[in-house]
Amino acid sequence: MIRDLSTTLQALLGDPTLAAPFPELHQALIAFDRPDDSFKPAQTTINLFLFDVRENMELRSNEPKIQRLNGQAVIHPAPKRMACTYLVTAWPVGGTDLTLQEQRLLAQVLQAFATYPAIPATFLKGKLVGQEPPLPMMAARPEELKNPAEFWTAIGNKMRACIAVTATISMEIFAPVTAPISKTAIVRLGERTAPDALSLVPATRTESYRIGGKVTRGGNPVAGATVALVGGGLAARTDGDGDYVLGAMAAGAYTLNVQADATTRQANITVPAAQGANYDVQL
Repeated sequence: MIRDLSTTLQALLGDPTLAAPFPELHQALIAFDRPDDSFKPAQTTINLFLFDVRENMELRSNEPKIQRLNGQAVIHPAPKRMACTYLVTAWPVGGTDLTLQEQRLLAQVLQAFATYPAIPATFLKGKLVGQEPPLPMMAARPEELKNPAEFWTAIGNKMRACIAVTATISMEIFAPVTAPISKTAIVRLGERTAPDALSLVPATRTESYRIGGKVTRGGNPVAGATVALVGGGLAARTDGDGDYVLGAMAAGAYTLNVQADATTRQANITVPAAQGANYDVQL
């Protein structure tokens, strides 16, 4: 996945629309080598050296993403948000003033990256395609390279101008879990028998129910149907799979009024449902 980020940044800097405003950048080779004393490119090169990968704590989330599929819920645990930081340097070859060429190249790279607060979807490669939320990108943050001289000494080369560029990607650590979708639930409220106990004082306990079912016609789900609890003041519309949810209500016998287009049907239900029964309605 980190390799996909590198090829994504390569595609961004190689965007054909940059040829007119940034001709030097457009003609430069994009590399990802370690810029030590042995790095001597044969042609003008923009080098992106990945030197730091760490979790972006500001974007950490524990909220899973739930996808409904074929009557089941696919639960995707929240991914790790990994900040990948590249050291960007320019290496001009040929010309009369290499120092000014280097500065011009770095300015063009900075402008190209600074144009996008998040990487556009058109440049994404590999596993980054379709990632949500969009991948944030920041260039020239001062805290990313606090001591440039120390960095260049560590990799064994002379200090030169550079830009730090950080992009944050989502990395799925845990496999998704598939589970049935719960439509019916019991809600029990009351005073605990003790502060750390799960049981409730019987005299204070109340129960209510949330029910759910599917509306079909000829075996096919009916979307947009209105399901109302007669005399109960509760109503809902079915979703694209024909599913609906109503609640909360006390135990007892009820009548559901279901309407879809010009078709209306009433169904008698008991809450909670008997063993093997459900709240599905067929028009």
